[in-house]
Amino acid sequence: MPAGVVVAGGRSTRFGERDKATADLAGAPMIRRVADRVSPAVDRLVLNCRADQREAIEAALAGYDRPIEFAIDDDPDEGPMAGIGRGLSALDPGTYAFVVACDMPLVDPEFVAYLFERAAGRDGAVPKLSDGWYQTTHAVYRAGPMVAACEAALARGDRKIIVPLDDLDYALVGDRAVEEHASIGPDVFENINTEAELEAVGDHFFQS
Repeated sequence: MPAGVVVAGGRSTRFGERDKATADLAGAPMIRRVADRVSPAVDRLVLNCRADQREAIEAALAGYDRPIEFAIDDDPDEGPMAGIGRGLSALDPGTYAFVVACDMPLVDPEFVAYLFERAAGRDGAVPKLSDGWYQTTHAVYRAGPMVAACEAALARGDRKIIVPLDDLDYALVGDRAVEEHASIGPDVFENINTEAELEAVGDHFFQS
């Protein structure tokens, strides 16, 4: 089975004082919610984060049912595209990995498996809905090509998260496929930016 990469190095400026990666989501750290949902579709997990986050994230992942490793940001604050590249660099170049942001707790393992199927033989599979947004932090990449594309973009001083896609041969996954393979449709891409959003998603999707 392929790997998972969770990108968690952002500063969460809209979230307030605490790190949203480890914020409580209906009784569990949000990053643990993400990791648990990804687990059925991967055989190991790479956590990309800043050095100062590692201890708290390691505690949040205690007892996780897949091997985990950390890919610490050498130069924090370069943005999510740099985090994707750093996380993928911990893997063999030919490995396919599902990359997801730590603030996307509604991950659907069946949809992740579908993305792996679509990526086979190519450099990745990236959802793009009719709203025009590429879901680059909820996508599958082959590690080697995506790392090279991210490094090339950073060397040019371009941190836009979609820029590396220009260098890849990837499958686009549209609205119909999302509706067919994600149990909650496009809500699977919901990301949490505020305390209010965290509470709302917990009340709606993680009721005990």
